[in-house]
Amino acid sequence: MANFVAVYDSCVLYPARLRNLLMHLALSGLYRARWTDRIHDEWIRAVLRKRPELSDALLEKRQQMNFAVPDSLVVGYEGLEAGLTLPDPDDRHVLASAIFCGAGTIVTYNIKDFPEEALAPHGITAQHPDQFIEHAFDLNSAAVLHAVRDHRASLKNPPKTVEELFDGYLEVGLATTVAALRPNAQLL
Repeated sequence: MANFVAVYDSCVLYPARLRNLLMHLALSGLYRARWTDRIHDEWIRAVLRKRPELSDALLEKRQQMNFAVPDSLVVGYEGLEAGLTLPDPDDRHVLASAIFCGAGTIVTYNIKDFPEEALAPHGITAQHPDQFIEHAFDLNSAAVLHAVRDHRASLKNPPKTVEELFDGYLEVGLATTVAALRPNAQLL
């Protein structure tokens, strides 16, 4: 099991296609993915605003995620929140959980909400999911390709061609990821 720890912010857990890819990557063993119940609550609330009929399915998804990635749920971080300063105080729980579990990275679209000067003293960086996946690909392209292949294979309703998968990744801002994957499309 890898020693590097990454905390997934709620914004990368919704949309579903990014959450699914990140879950497959978490299962690759390249790093240890972490999140909290509050992070779950946030992404689930975001989904339910648009799709309230998914309530039961999302509770099941939450349990599946916690079960699929051993030790993924960070607990006990709450005491650190009050001493942290971020542009949005509502994000302090994400940083507190990252500090508590020894994460090196917070994977988030909201880079501006996690400024370097607030994270650096804790040895943490904030990375856009595209940058995070790029770094994972640079470390172990075979593991990332395997995770992407597994992600594509899991998409059955309807199944996706490689180009449709890439189009979906582009829609969620993964241009660098697609550029890295494209020369290996026949393996996916």
